[in-house]
Amino acid sequence: MRNLIIYLTGFLCFFVSRINAQETFENKAKSIALKIENITKEEKMMLRDEVEQVNEDLDKGKLTAAQADEKKLKLAEVRAKNIETRVAAAEAELKALVQDQVDGKISERDTTHGRSISVSFHNFKIKDKSKPARVGEPRTTSQFVFAFGVNNLATDGKVSGSDYRYWGSHFYEWGLTYNTRLAKNSNLLHAKYGLSLMYNNLRPTDNRLFVDNGTQTNLEINPVNMKDSRFRNVNLVVPVHLEFDFTKPEIKDGKTIFRTHESFRVGLGGYAGVNVKSKQIIKYDVDGYDTKEVTKGSFNTNDFIYGLSAYIGYGETSLYVKYDLNPLFKDNPIKQNNVSLGVRFDLN
Repeated sequence: MRNLIIYLTGFLCFFVSRINAQETFENKAKSIALKIENITKEEKMMLRDEVEQVNEDLDKGKLTAAQADEKKLKLAEVRAKNIETRVAAAEAELKALVQDQVDGKISERDTTHGRSISVSFHNFKIKDKSKPARVGEPRTTSQFVFAFGVNNLATDGKVSGSDYRYWGSHFYEWGLTYNTRLAKNSNLLHAKYGLSLMYNNLRPTDNRLFVDNGTQTNLEINPVNMKDSRFRNVNLVVPVHLEFDFTKPEIKDGKTIFRTHESFRVGLGGYAGVNVKSKQIIKYDVDGYDTKEVTKGSFNTNDFIYGLSAYIGYGETSLYVKYDLNPLFKDNPIKQNNVSLGVRFDLN
């Protein structure tokens, strides 16, 4: 029985080696390229899930707002490092594949399909580990976007004398964007578009909370002392920006190489979307017991959201501002518009 297992294992290894020997250089290179693409998608999806978990911990009171912000930033840095490390390993695999082709270890004939593939290495150079070859980006790239900062309501375009805590009211945004270079031979203008979730939080001052009074939603003093009162709106939006990227192109071997997010960037545009959820979170201390009350409903907020946004920064980090053009509440006599200011990360 033991010898049978050994013979079967040897036969299986031989069979697999024969199958692999029939793989062409082109197929193996495509497989590695797909692996690199999947690495980026996988890390971005895991970061999205981790950020959502942090938001849940924040809602449950397990983290303070400052702790949540710090944790999200660290998670984004870890995922970016993971992408860099895993992609570097795949690039090393590709380099080894090319070297095998140069040494004649890979057949250029696809025996499975009965056709031959010609591969030219006339101008090919193996890149040095100490000086990685600079490769240009495709005309359209994708980025994971994460932003956070302070949030408030503007009355007649002003936030002075606000009814909401300036440093206690926050916003968060995460999503996926695509960045398309508009001109074939210029790197300056880009169209940036995608899909984002925006979390806008408001914390009223003076022990107040929002009360739905029919068609209007008003701030009223709660007779019971509250530890915290927070009103949250979640919007699903489509952001569109015209981005000015001042990353200079490079000339290498007579070819112009374009890249993005390596110099100053300015984005001007806006967003439009729908309100996904509105809820009010109130925390009490009743007889020494922490009590949390969550109320979900429309609160007479606008179902459709649209506004203006802009950002300016260097590399993947920028200052970010957004302003809702329509008021938060539909029928309130005093129109108040949501405004946010913070930091934005566009992670390639």
